[in-house]
Order: sequence, then C-alpha cells, then structure tokens
Amino acid sequence: MSRISSMTARIAAAAALAGLISGTASAQTSIDFQLDWRFEGPSAPFLMANQKGYYEDEGLDVTVDSGSGSAQTINRVASGTYDMGFGDMNALIEFLANNPDAPGVTAVYVVYDGSPAAIFAMEDSGIETPADLAGKTLGAPSFDTGRRAWPLFARANGLDPDAVSWDSVDPTLREQLLVSGDVDAISGFYFTSLLNLKSRGVSREDLVIMPFPEYGVELYGNVIVARDAFLEEHPEAVSGFLRAFTRALDDTLADPESAVEYVYQRDQLIDREVELERLKLAIDGSIATDFTRENGVGDVDMDRLSASIDQVADAFDLEDNVPTADEVFTREFLPDQEMRMVFPE
Repeated sequence: MSRISSMTARIAAAAALAGLISGTASAQTSIDFQLDWRFEGPSAPFLMANQKGYYEDEGLDVTVDSGSGSAQTINRVASGTYDMGFGDMNALIEFLANNPDAPGVTAVYVVYDGSPAAIFAMEDSGIETPADLAGKTLGAPSFDTGRRAWPLFARANGLDPDAVSWDSVDPTLREQLLVSGDVDAISGFYFTSLLNLKSRGVSREDLVIMPFPEYGVELYGNVIVARDAFLEEHPEAVSGFLRAFTRALDDTLADPESAVEYVYQRDQLIDREVELERLKLAIDGSIATDFTRENGVGDVDMDRLSASIDQVADAFDLEDNVPTADEVFTREFLPDQEMRMVFPE
C-alpha cells in the first residue's frame, strides 16, 4: 500500500471516529499557512479568503504569512512550523527525494498548472532562440526554478545544458544585472521578472522571453502543500481550507481589480497597479490553462505528473528515493469538480 493510500485509509477511519458531519471543518481549527514569497498580486485568493470570512465559514482560524522561497516553505511545513503552505511542485519533489525519513509533505491542490519559469534576454542582445544562448552567461539565484530546470529546457530545445555558464546572483539584483549587461540572460518567474524589468524602464517589446511551457518543458508550478500529520489529524480542515480558497480564487478570476485590494489591506507598501498586472499575468500564464478550463482548477494529470517527476529527478540529479506521483500529490481533499470549474464556458 502506498504512503498516500495508507494515509487515506487512516483519514477515513479518523473521520468516522470523530463523527464529522455535513462536510465542514470542526469549529475554529487553527491553520498556520506560509506563502512562497512576499504579499503580491498572486497571493490575493489566500488573503481574500481570510478577510472575506471564507475560512471562518469552514470553521477555520487561518494565519497567512509571507515566505522566503518555495524550498524554505516546504521545509517549514515538514518541520511543523507551519501546517500548510504554498510552494513549487518541483521543490517538493526534490525535498521528498532528499529527505525520505523526514516528516512527509503532500501536495493537495495545484494552483499553477504550468510552471511560470522563463528565460529573459534583451531584444538587442542578438539572442532570439534557445540556440543563441550557447556560450552566454545567465544569471539567477541558485534556488531559482528555471535555473534548476535548465537542463530540461536545454535538452528540449536541442542545446547542450553545459553550453552556458551561470552566475549566482541575489534575487533583488537579477533584473538589474540583465539591464546593465552584466549577464546575457536571466531565468525567473515570468510575472515577477517581467514586472521587475518594467520598473527599470524595460518594456515588453525590449525583451526576448522564452516561457518554459512554450518551449517544451511542461512542469507543474506552485501547489498548496500540507504536512502529512496534519492531513491525518485534521482532514476536514484541509478540505475546508481548499473549499474556501477555491471560492476566493473564483472571486479573484471574476474581478482581479477588487482582489488586489485584499493584498493592499495586508501590505500597504505594494503598488496596486503593478500587483494587478502581476496577478493577471499569473492567471493568464499559469492558472487558466487548457487543462484547468476542461477539468477544473486544483487537480493534476497523473501521467503528466509522473513524467515531470522523472524530468525533475534527471535535472536535479535525484538518484535515490524518487517519489511516485501518488506520493507527491493526493486529490483526496479537493472540492468537487463542479466547484472547481471556475472559468466561464
């Protein structure tokens, strides 16, 4: 029996023992939740669900904190510092492979059906295609998803992964180094690096952008994760959290402008216009995909997930303890499909 199957059986037994009824979480179950990064436009549904009382409707008392990167968030969920979090699926795969004896963490809801990783170069650099990156210097933090998955991008586009060199840079300096010509290209999240470049006077027309999903790399992006012990102890709380989040995501898709106000209420230093644009880019590039329009948000194609796990294992040099798709993701806690069909027909 797989880890997830075993856990599912225990969840059912625990629910029956506790006498949980009507599909709602027990009153005021506390959930400490950490985002992957700062309070920005894409965090709107998490914050809206709190401020509009959607978590409370599910009997939950949720605290949402900012984060400092997906890997840190996943580690903090595994350690018990947080019960649930928001982080990159590929960082989760790597954590599970490298920490087989650590407390388990499982993805329970896919938010970014497509990875937002992308390669950026200046339009006047002479770089137009992946082949033009050969011999160039790229900049990114060592933990950047695009940098970690570079071998997949390179191979998918007929390029030797070793054909480029990488400079490890601070995330706050990445875009400036591209503008100043200190690096030839950078990797970063599409909706983050594009807006950071825009704030430095660089227009979309001044850039060559190669989004990973458009260049043959179909990795999943960010997901909601939960500590396995929390899944076992509070299954209805997790289900309630995901219902509340889906309600807020539906509201966000219907009115992004209003959704950004919930981010502003949490951090009044944000630029509303910038974060609205960031949110719309995340929706268009990573949330509203052909798969989610047809099947609803939150779920995965298990064959695709299995293939992406193999790709991540190859790119990240994960030789042992590579998890299976069932060990990475469970749909046990997803809202019903009707609720997850958030896009108009």
